[in-house]
Amino acid sequence: MLPPNTLLSLSSILLLLSLLLPLSSSASSPDAATMTALLSLLSPAPSGWTGTNPCTWTGVSCDSSARVTSINLASKSISGSLPSTLNQLSHLTSLSLQNNLLSGPLPSLSNLTSLQQVFLDNNNFTSVPPDFLAGLTSLQTISLSQNAGLSPWTIPDELTQSSSLTTLSASSAGIVGSVPDFFSSFPNLQNLRLSYNNLTGSLPPSFGGSGIINLWLNNQLVGLSGTIDVLSSMTQLYQVWIHQNSFTGSIPDLSGCTDLFDLQLRGNQLTGIVPASLMGLPKLANVSLQNNELQGPMPVFGSGVTVTLGGTNSFCRTTPGPCDPQVTALISVAGALGYPITLAESWQGNDACTSWSFVSCDSTGANVTVVNLGKQHFSGTISPAFANLTSLRSLFLNDNNLTGSIPEILTSLSQLQVLDVSNNNLSGPIPVFGSSVKFTTTGNLFLGTNVTTGAPPGGGTNSTPTGGSPAGTSNGSSVSAGIIAGVVISVVVFVGVVLFVSYKCYAKKRHQRLVRVVGSEKGSEIANKSAEMANKSAVASGANWHGGAQSELQSHSSSDRRDMPVYEGGNVSISIQMLREVTNNFNEANILGRGGFGIVYKGELHDGTKIAVKRMESGAMGTKGMNEFQAEIAVLTKVRHRHLVALLGYCINGNERLLVYEYMPQGTLSQHLFEWRELGNSPFTWKQRVTIALDVARGIEYLHSLAQQSFIHRDLKPSNILLGDDMRAKVADFGLVKNAPDGKYSLETRLAGTFGYLAPEYAATGRVTTKVDVYAFGVVLMEIITGRKSLDESMPEERCHLVTWFRRVLINKDNLQKAIDQTLDPDEDTYESISKVAELAGHCTAREPFQRPDMGHAVNVLGPLVEEWKPSGKEEEEDSGIDFHMSLPQALQRWQANEGTSSMFSDSSYSQTQSSIPSKPFGFADSFDSTDCR
Repeated sequence: MLPPNTLLSLSSILLLLSLLLPLSSSASSPDAATMTALLSLLSPAPSGWTGTNPCTWTGVSCDSSARVTSINLASKSISGSLPSTLNQLSHLTSLSLQNNLLSGPLPSLSNLTSLQQVFLDNNNFTSVPPDFLAGLTSLQTISLSQNAGLSPWTIPDELTQSSSLTTLSASSAGIVGSVPDFFSSFPNLQNLRLSYNNLTGSLPPSFGGSGIINLWLNNQLVGLSGTIDVLSSMTQLYQVWIHQNSFTGSIPDLSGCTDLFDLQLRGNQLTGIVPASLMGLPKLANVSLQNNELQGPMPVFGSGVTVTLGGTNSFCRTTPGPCDPQVTALISVAGALGYPITLAESWQGNDACTSWSFVSCDSTGANVTVVNLGKQHFSGTISPAFANLTSLRSLFLNDNNLTGSIPEILTSLSQLQVLDVSNNNLSGPIPVFGSSVKFTTTGNLFLGTNVTTGAPPGGGTNSTPTGGSPAGTSNGSSVSAGIIAGVVISVVVFVGVVLFVSYKCYAKKRHQRLVRVVGSEKGSEIANKSAEMANKSAVASGANWHGGAQSELQSHSSSDRRDMPVYEGGNVSISIQMLREVTNNFNEANILGRGGFGIVYKGELHDGTKIAVKRMESGAMGTKGMNEFQAEIAVLTKVRHRHLVALLGYCINGNERLLVYEYMPQGTLSQHLFEWRELGNSPFTWKQRVTIALDVARGIEYLHSLAQQSFIHRDLKPSNILLGDDMRAKVADFGLVKNAPDGKYSLETRLAGTFGYLAPEYAATGRVTTKVDVYAFGVVLMEIITGRKSLDESMPEERCHLVTWFRRVLINKDNLQKAIDQTLDPDEDTYESISKVAELAGHCTAREPFQRPDMGHAVNVLGPLVEEWKPSGKEEEEDSGIDFHMSLPQALQRWQANEGTSSMFSDSSYSQTQSSIPSKPFGFADSFDSTDCR
């Protein structure tokens, strides 16, 4: 038995140990410092957060190793901020700080691989770090809603690492940009709530087939746009709130969404008929459709459904029931065009003869006799429902972007007198109308062509498919007369061509210089270097061959003339056999680049001439791919300019579509700006860069305001700017070109182009003018100055978007020196030139389109910065149209003659303004002014 004093000593030791153990435990916990830092920033201190061991604090849980696993301070009315070291709590699984007054920047949660639940909503946080959600591989729920003070931020791509995500809630959280297209990465996602932000663009395709149950995207500041078609494949939907946006198009078939309970579509720009499948959904209880532009009969929902329909909708009647037959027919017409908003706003009520735009009726005011939808920039197809307008006399569909075929049933319209479908992208067989119908089809490159077999085309007025009888021909004498007239005209044309060619050959021998070949009536022309070079690269229309010598391309394609049609505009069809031969059967070694719809190959003719062949992949074509193929041909046959890449020909081979261009041996501007080290090139000098900028400006200026028609490129970027051996630039890739809407906004149903170059109003609303090209040109100027890409995710967030960063640079010009590409190392004069281009770039990328200059202004700014252009070789000398061996009066006379005709600077070749040609021809006296010859 121990003595009493020994027992006292042991009890004292045990008591001391009991007091020291918590301290030693706390001291050994790696989370104690982080939790202490958190406590020091909170005010007031959370109740129960006393002592030095965080595992004993109220609302804090730890695992067996004393590592913090959960923090719960929800609704504690605490303020303060969060420590930047919060992501050192490596075992944290749950963080609940919602419904407080916390502020300041959010800390990074990166690499918290155990974190599953994050609740930060209803606070006052001010910013989100770039790596906020990186590496959260176990994350299931995150809520940031109701943090309205957050600086603008975008949903990061790193979120895809959280493949177990079930709930993403960030309403009223300062989010900008588009909804990312990465939702196939979240097979378990059920709740997506992003309301009251500034999201723009369209719904991502990856929504389709997802397991999302509750979708909240309502009340965006500017508004999401595009169609809502993707909802039809989101079959798990229960609640859909997408009201107060800018969605367009019709309500899709939602018959697969059998669990849909609540559908809020109000306050958009939806058009078309409310589908019967929506009214038949078994669980639908709430639906709001008001303040759209919906059409057709008023929908009737079941008795258990709460529905709101009022506002701006355009239902034909104020009560349920069918529409008037003519109204029904015209709404079907609108449906084939994608239900354009312009028609929905006008076509209201149940009487098409009462102030409906584009519609005229007979004297009784009861029967539709004229429908004039020409020059409205409509897309879509021609509806067979036109045949239900039995009194229709005139139908104008010209100068749109219509595709597909002309419905055969339109021939049943007994009163029809005029049908104009010219200048579209129609294809397929041409119906045969009676002789009383003025039927105009010109300007449809593929009309009359079987796109599968390549059957010959038709076109013109009263054109018929091959093998059919011309409209109005009913006897042999009429046919014979037509044949005789055709033979006579052919002979006259042949004689004229022979005389013309003979004269040109004589002129060549006499003057020993280039003779420019004048093309078709459309103004098409291709300049050949010399008679010997004609067989190398010239592809011209019909019989317009320099010296009568056909090019190799033409000689190869002539044998297939019966199957491969030739269209106007100076371009020819080329056989697939010939293209296989010159590209070594599309060998991978000949690949020049890859694009969205195919691969570009280098080809070499037998004489060594190089061409570029764009082979559009059959699997990627579809309607959009066909539209791009047709658009590229349609534009490049109407325009020709020294700074636009020339289209030489095309090929249709089954489902394949191929385009043949002039070869640009020095590749793209993108390669020389961003990949010059990898490619072993020297960096561009400033003189080269500003010269290229001027070339591009002149090419786009021509498209906008100097060609016969005005066009918008919509995809201007360095990878679409090609360079020749002389490093002069040409703009390429015209698959997204649209007719310019004469200075007015034109509503686009789909956003097209490349992020980083999209003007903000285009990305937000889909409305497009020539100023979207001006914006993209400004971005290109910034890339030329800085050597940086428009979007660079390798840079910090505040610098990754070039335009936003460069605008800050321009606020303080002292910063410009640091922003300039280091390879330039400018002297004082060069820096002054760069400063002027930087200022121009800032104006071109102004937020509002009306604040941006036109391209003519850009040409005027850049022109003086480039040393006066002088021909450096024979081809350029000949392009100037001046023979330097002539006397000055002879040269002046020749130049005046060229200025007064279309053979020199017509819109089928070069610009018609002094801003796109040298201020005076090289060799003229200094005192000579270009205004002297005007």
